[in-house]
Amino acid sequence: MRYLPHTDDDIHSMLKTIGCKSLDDLFTMVPEDCRHEGPLNLPGALNEMELIRHMTALSDEMAVSPHFKVFTGAGSYEHFIPASVSYLLGRSEFVTSYTPYQPEMSQGNLQAIYEYQTLVARLLGMEVANASLYDGAMALAEALLMSIRVSKGKRVAISNLVHPHYREVARTYLSPTGYEVVELPFDKDGRTDLSALDDADDLAAVAVQSPNFFGCVEDLAALAEKAHEKKALAVTCFTEPLAYGLLKSPGEQGADIACGEGQALGVPQWFGGPGLGMFANKMKYVRNMPGRLVGQTLDAEGSRSFVLTLATREQHIRREKATSNICTNGSLCALAAAMYMASLGGTGIRNLAQLNHDKAEYLKNALTGAGFRAPFPTTTFNEFVMEAPAGFSATRKTLFKKNMVAGLPLAPYYPEMANHFLFCATETKSREDMDSLVMEIAS
Repeated sequence: MRYLPHTDDDIHSMLKTIGCKSLDDLFTMVPEDCRHEGPLNLPGALNEMELIRHMTALSDEMAVSPHFKVFTGAGSYEHFIPASVSYLLGRSEFVTSYTPYQPEMSQGNLQAIYEYQTLVARLLGMEVANASLYDGAMALAEALLMSIRVSKGKRVAISNLVHPHYREVARTYLSPTGYEVVELPFDKDGRTDLSALDDADDLAAVAVQSPNFFGCVEDLAALAEKAHEKKALAVTCFTEPLAYGLLKSPGEQGADIACGEGQALGVPQWFGGPGLGMFANKMKYVRNMPGRLVGQTLDAEGSRSFVLTLATREQHIRREKATSNICTNGSLCALAAAMYMASLGGTGIRNLAQLNHDKAEYLKNALTGAGFRAPFPTTTFNEFVMEAPAGFSATRKTLFKKNMVAGLPLAPYYPEMANHFLFCATETKSREDMDSLVMEIAS
């Protein structure tokens, strides 16, 4: 009864109210050949003590911090989260994923989202940011659809140094539409080869991730110039927004849309989700922006107040004018990011970004001394690619038994990168942690 709150009497009463004799009557509209016959292939029920023992055994199989030292990033990053974030986020006013259906009645929630938008716009150097999307991959897909609406092109170009999962989501979004996805290769420096755009035509968008999947910092100014030559929008994607505490923002370098994953800003890794889709763009494109936008105004008494200014989904406006079907904005994760950025402040974010850069450089140099080779000379942020010496794959398995995850193999994503690994070091890794990793590799 702890997990199934409805008694047999409850179920019988509800079925009687709606005129059904059994639960099966609820599914009569499903064709018989589409229904499952027989019992489900599920294990037997467990009592509470057995269930906890089972869940504990499963958790012991997971490589999680602090028991494991995980030196991988690849779109999900371990950062220290101040206690202020978890405390404030746990307040009952905020623990909901939905903007209220009568939003103006909840001025506190609207103000919190407005502050999030303001902080995101400042971090990314853009004129307007929305109230967040579901995750970074979806934000990129929505940015490409928005670019098609704005520029009317029939093709989108995506760097193959954009996170592989993001590219797959973008293809899933665009495959039924008839719009073509063109992938741009990378060059010897670990950056997107923009010369591949020379013969491209009818482009709606050019999307590049920076720092890219290899951790290399892209030349976003060159991207914007090339995209605008082609009458396309310049889309900057990211998986590590903290980098823009140190690097020039996408907006400063001419991007039309900046989008990506905000998990690194105060949201725990949580075994891969939920995340936070950040989305910002130039003001002139705001009518084509997906999702929601909270604005500031004055009420009837002249006091500062907040309103849901833009909500461009089918429920709010005519279907043919809708820009997305986004039903909510993942407010809790967005508020976590706002609280995180406010807790650190501009100087704190800059200092933390510098620390992440320096930690990664320390590990890169240490691995080089242990026989690894850095194949790309380009500036990186908190993750980087290393070509491993012979026999490292076996060593890596041994390290896993010692509670160390030494990099991510790149061959499954880039077959030409056999024996190359993506390493990451954030502020959560001490010098002792990194020295211990390198010592184990060298031994």
